[in-house]
Amino acid sequence: MPVLRVRSAAAALLLLAGLAAGCTPAAATRVEIRIHYSHFGPTAISVPHGVPITFVLISEDPIDHEWLLGDAAFHERHRTGTEAQHGARPNEISLPPLATIETTLTFDSPGTLQFICHFPAHEKYGMVGTLTVT
Repeated sequence: MPVLRVRSAAAALLLLAGLAAGCTPAAATRVEIRIHYSHFGPTAISVPHGVPITFVLISEDPIDHEWLLGDAAFHERHRTGTEAQHGARPNEISLPPLATIETTLTFDSPGTLQFICHFPAHEKYGMVGTLTVT
């Protein structure tokens, strides 16, 4: 299972130290995910491990959605959870109507995760996608 790693001030300092030493960091990869008619597009994404991935979440819908990325146990907890809003964690994003939000994650190892909207009936309706980390 891939491990999510959040960019931090310490990571920024390491990056600056690497640049000063002449090392070139891996370029961040941008992945756009659109939400239209309560569906994600694309629903299958593949990204490399060890590279910062910036997810650009674009809601074209006039209603709220969420983008929660994790493994099966993570999603089981969220199916029965009580958090009305997400945003303090980079893999848990709440999207208001017609919003665009970016979040950056780095995956330490290969594996498969899902992104799901757990608002009532949204998952059942098809707001599900798969992220494969290679």
